Amino acid sequence: MYGRDKLIAYAIKYEGDWLKIYNALVTREEIESEYELKIQSMKCKTLTMLDDDYPFHLKQVHRPPFVLFYYGDISLIKNYYKNVSIVGSRKYSDYGKEITEKIVAGLANDDYVIISGLALGIDAIAHTAAINNGMKTVAILGCGVDICYLLDNQSLYETIRDNYLVISEYPEGVQPAPYKFPIRNRIIAGLSHTVIITEAHKHSGSMITGLLAAEGNADVMCVPYPIDADSGCNVLIKLGAYLVESPEDVIEQMTHF
Repeated sequence: MYGRDKLIAYAIKYEGDWLKIYNALVTREEIESEYELKIQSMKCKTLTMLDDDYPFHLKQVHRPPFVLFYYGDISLIKNYYKNVSIVGSRKYSDYGKEITEKIVAGLANDDYVIISGLALGIDAIAHTAAINNGMKTVAILGCGVDICYLLDNQSLYETIRDNYLVISEYPEGVQPAPYKFPIRNRIIAGLSHTVIITEAHKHSGSMITGLLAAEGNADVMCVPYPIDADSGCNVLIKLGAYLVESPEDVIEQMTHF
């Protein structure tokens, strides 16, 4: 077994664990035949770092995934300059929901692709708003690509899987775990020209996504909140994120790349 198949076999054997895959590559670990059979029986598709169409900007993140497992149309992530991630709190306010829906709707006429993490709250609102406005959307998972880790989002997961694109560095059958979701955020950041945080607490996963995006030279945009709010958005604005109050603010910034 050589090349991309070996990468896929390692990813399956070690359930997407980056360091274990890396060590297997360094030591040229032999692959048992059972993993060849698992590759053949997979229902999902794969994109590896050895493939020409692996996203260039994703290679720039810390520990880029060796393999992306996916269902759907992988071409949705090809145009980096149209990729917009929208992320935020699971426990959202009416204002956070309203501004998320407003921003997504305002991007609907310019072929932007909305990327998010299929979590409860702002993520699900962003995906749903994209679909309702006739846009394309991409879900990045922190578990096996065939698993919707939240029953409340099962229908949304199936809609995105069957009509758009679901991606994970974790192969089929890998169960969710809390530590996997912050790791997943680097993929959201790496695929996105622009990351918009519409609502976030100061110690949330969305803050991690924003900081990772800034490190990768993506545009980070945040919605402002009152000064007495527990707002990670305000913190990121202080650190240099663009202040966003309308879809027009987003479009103006994105057309200046």
